[in-house]
Amino acid sequence: MRRSSSCSSFIYPANMITMVAFLIILSTGSGADASIGVNFGTLANNLPPPRQVAEFLLHSTVINRIRLFDADPQILQAFAHTGVAVTVTVSNDQIPHLTNLSFAQRWISDHIQPHFPSTNIIRILVGNEVISTGNHLLIRNLVPAMQSLHTALVSASLHRRIQISTPHSLGILSHTTPPSSARFRQGYDKHVLKPLLSFLRTIASPFVVNPYPFFGYSPETLDFALFRPNPGLFDQDTKLHYTNMFDAQLDSVYSAMERLGFSDVAIVVGEIGWPSKGDRDQIGVDVATAAEFNRKVMDRVNSGTGTPLMPNRTFETYIFALFNENLKPGPISERNFGLFRSDLTPVYDIGILRPTARTSDPPENNRRSPVGGSSGKRWCVTKSGAETEALQRNIDYVCGLGLDCEPIIEGGPCFLPNTVEAHSAYAMNLFYQTMGRHEFDCDFDKTGEITSIDPSYGDCQYQAEFV
Repeated sequence: MRRSSSCSSFIYPANMITMVAFLIILSTGSGADASIGVNFGTLANNLPPPRQVAEFLLHSTVINRIRLFDADPQILQAFAHTGVAVTVTVSNDQIPHLTNLSFAQRWISDHIQPHFPSTNIIRILVGNEVISTGNHLLIRNLVPAMQSLHTALVSASLHRRIQISTPHSLGILSHTTPPSSARFRQGYDKHVLKPLLSFLRTIASPFVVNPYPFFGYSPETLDFALFRPNPGLFDQDTKLHYTNMFDAQLDSVYSAMERLGFSDVAIVVGEIGWPSKGDRDQIGVDVATAAEFNRKVMDRVNSGTGTPLMPNRTFETYIFALFNENLKPGPISERNFGLFRSDLTPVYDIGILRPTARTSDPPENNRRSPVGGSSGKRWCVTKSGAETEALQRNIDYVCGLGLDCEPIIEGGPCFLPNTVEAHSAYAMNLFYQTMGRHEFDCDFDKTGEITSIDPSYGDCQYQAEFV
């Protein structure tokens, strides 16, 4: 569940910008294409079951990583054996308790070890924007809690597989115009952020920030926020020209880190997005603008261009958010950051849908069947929580009948991901389709279920006929 919408400002001169935005970006090295992830917020009462969400992301989109705002065991179980990289979050109220090593070890034992490595948990975020809360108890205990949790990972031999970090709002910055002048707020710079950055460097974890351009833009600065042609911002100190808010934001964070001597610590930006609906008087808040912004963010982070101060880099980016969340408080826009509605139809497509799932953007009130599903088509897949041994029996049974299981043999188009669950899903569907698509042919001792979402991906095509 995402944080409350406190909005810290990032101030530019009169005709430039104040900015804050929904963003998650994991800074990576140069060269490789960035992977696109999403924030999976759950402040809603109409969301599909976690297993359906996992199947949808795996088979109908190119998304290969998610961030959770808690460590929900049902969601973690749903993403088991998918290979999707998962980031979990420890709530702020747990921070003082985590300074106790025994408590930290129990937290790892209760929330991580039951799911790892079947669920690909890559990072634990300790709290969310703790410094911005102004709560001195939390702030004072933040770094010790992170250190204790890392020690717990070491004792469980998980520290080489799972990173520890914590996200920050841009409220940690001051003097952000121009970006080269940015620094961390006095008092927090040396007493909190310096030891935090030192710890992150030691354990090779990234520094996570959550900028929010949407909350600070104005009609005059909208083009700068949306990567459109605009006068830009010239940094007199570095002689660098900024054409968009995103670059300036990241370089301000980089400059503040460099002042403390930590320019080598990777940057992760927490969330990025734009709402598709807002209040009547809001300019630039509609489906077309949201799609434009998120598409351009993806293009930017994948381009390898980097930023003026961090050239030739790609950035691993997490879009906020996967779903519209109907229970979030605040203005209308807070409930409309989702790429998808609760029925898995897209609010708009930013290029993350696989070709078999991509559809044109639907009118606002035209609700359709889930993307990835085809009207009248059904597939048989594995049920969430099914035992591995039972799924292996399903494979042995179906393939033992002489049905064509070559696609799930090494070298076949459906061999990867090389998991019992994935191979069983293919075999079970093969049996279900071959036997005439009767519901009882997908039972498999309660380990199978019928879905209207096409589980096909890449060259791996699951058989299906119209019912």
